[in-house]
Amino acid sequence: MGDLRITQIKSKIGYPQDQRATLQSLGLRKIRQQVVRPDNSAVRGMIKKVRHLITVEEAD
Repeated sequence: MGDLRITQIKSKIGYPQDQRATLQSLGLRKIRQQVVRPDNSAVRGMIKKVRHLITVEEAD
């Protein structure tokens, strides 16, 4: 399993607190901010919860 590059593309304003907390736990604070996280089931679950606010791609 490799790494995933996660980019926030939409604001968290107007979304439930649990989705805001998920973005924060991924390490995302601002729009267009990118983080690299390991590809595991915990991170995949967080991605699924906020998939409408982020984009995900394979990290090289």
